[in-house]
Amino acid sequence: MKKILLTAFIASGLLFSSSCKKQLDYKPTGVLSSGDLTSPTAIEGLVTAAYAAIGNGDMIGPIYSNWAYGSVRSDDAYKGGGGTGDVGEVDALEHYNLVTPSMGAFVSRTWQNLFKSISRANVALRAVNSLSDADFPQKTTRIAELRFLRAHSYFTMKLLYNNVPIFDENATSDDILKVSNDLSNEDSWNKIADDFQFAIDNLPETQTDLARANKFAAEAYLAKLRLYQAYEHDAQGNVSNISATRLQEVVNLTQDVIASGKYSLSADIANDFLPETENGSESVFAIQFTINDGTTAGRLSYEDGLNYPHGAPQYGCCGFHAASQNLVNAFGTDENGLPKFSTFNTTDTIKETDLTLTGKTVDPRIDHTVGIDGHPYKYDPTKPFSDSWVRDPGVYGNFHTMRFQQLATSSSYFKLGPFMGTAKNYDILRYDDILLMQAEAYIQLGQQNNALPLINQIRERAAASTGRLKKLDGTFPSNYNIKDYPAAGWTQDYALKALQWERRLEFATEGARFFDLVRWGMAATTLNAYIDVEKNRRTFLATAHFTGGRDEYLPIPQSEITFTNGLYKQNPGY
Repeated sequence: MKKILLTAFIASGLLFSSSCKKQLDYKPTGVLSSGDLTSPTAIEGLVTAAYAAIGNGDMIGPIYSNWAYGSVRSDDAYKGGGGTGDVGEVDALEHYNLVTPSMGAFVSRTWQNLFKSISRANVALRAVNSLSDADFPQKTTRIAELRFLRAHSYFTMKLLYNNVPIFDENATSDDILKVSNDLSNEDSWNKIADDFQFAIDNLPETQTDLARANKFAAEAYLAKLRLYQAYEHDAQGNVSNISATRLQEVVNLTQDVIASGKYSLSADIANDFLPETENGSESVFAIQFTINDGTTAGRLSYEDGLNYPHGAPQYGCCGFHAASQNLVNAFGTDENGLPKFSTFNTTDTIKETDLTLTGKTVDPRIDHTVGIDGHPYKYDPTKPFSDSWVRDPGVYGNFHTMRFQQLATSSSYFKLGPFMGTAKNYDILRYDDILLMQAEAYIQLGQQNNALPLINQIRERAAASTGRLKKLDGTFPSNYNIKDYPAAGWTQDYALKALQWERRLEFATEGARFFDLVRWGMAATTLNAYIDVEKNRRTFLATAHFTGGRDEYLPIPQSEITFTNGLYKQNPGY
């Protein structure tokens, strides 16, 4: 279906040691240690395996799709599926107060899968380090790639769990068991940042293989890390300080990426979610997936495999990840084509019985994001979304999500039993994120005028993203009205509100929302206010409550604390 961008070495049969001694002690048939692989060709395979590892999550242990951790845990979406007991761990995540350290799926499995990816990087690093530059001319570049991959996994772990043990390739299995997770926030961020900085200093600006990280991807990722690091929080999760030094780093790093000229917004936001246009101008770094690559089922992404419409004849399962009424309302616009910041949720922008949207206007991104009865599903006007495709409307309503879903007729689509996988690449860093990170830094530095054109670039692209949205009769399913933010009244407070709004709509249901709220110190206030209204629409949320200082992070899995004989410190409140 598409060009394989990295050699498919050790794609399915070879496993590598993970971070825990209990797993290191077990060596099943077919497993090779780094000592068995000493030739440059074999070591290139180890590097490829490390790239593969960042896409090796699964439906109950996701490591790149944050639909459960960042979308359902926010005000963007409900769990969906067949009632609250269906994959109940995600229902617990949605309630916040039901999450426990002993949850076996998700909380524990994601921890394990992320450490497997870190282990793959460390195994490969030890092997690369064993060769001389003369024997392996790509040595420094491959070390930089591997440190980038390791930092990516550690960054993900920090967003999810905050207090995580950090070790490098020099740690033995015995050393690992002595590494505590009790680091200061600054130290843990800086340890991860060191890997990204090494990547910046040693990666080329352009790679022959599109799948490989380059210098600008490393700069973009370090900018993202420094943006999170800039916000300091008190014990209740409120922002206590914002570092101007870190914000200026964000500006400088993102400016280098922007000035490179290598990246730009795609003409239509739909291009970010279709396999035909992947690896385009907006993609800064993506996990690569394949199909029809000579293997039985390809190398597919299954982490969103539960999230297809349930009753649709071309799918059949499973109805998870249902857009919230709050999110749908957030797409509403006023007569000037601007968001309704303070009043967006007082009345429903789109009621489930209102298909004509008479007298109401919306941001076009709604029809790239939400499955709505009668609206084209995933740009196919011949198969409009239907309320009959919803699995449990009495609990979760009739809206669905679709950014990461593909049509059953797509050459990227594969059905494995009741579950769906696709070969669509998964963007970890996009150019729209780069623009909005820089805009956020400018606003927090009091230079909001520099942020205005950056944010308006995003809105102008959204306004132009209507070409694929027409119904079969040639009309649009919604009344679109979106305009630039005007310079008049563009104060720092207003600019910050606009930035936060744009991030929500630009990355709606992509799993960024929860982590943004935590970074801004707004999680407790925003999510409890959301619950207070939404529980009247969706009664399953009646007992949900977010506790500041606890629910910003997942608990450290109890199994890991037990295994380390209490060395790991549990997160506050659990």
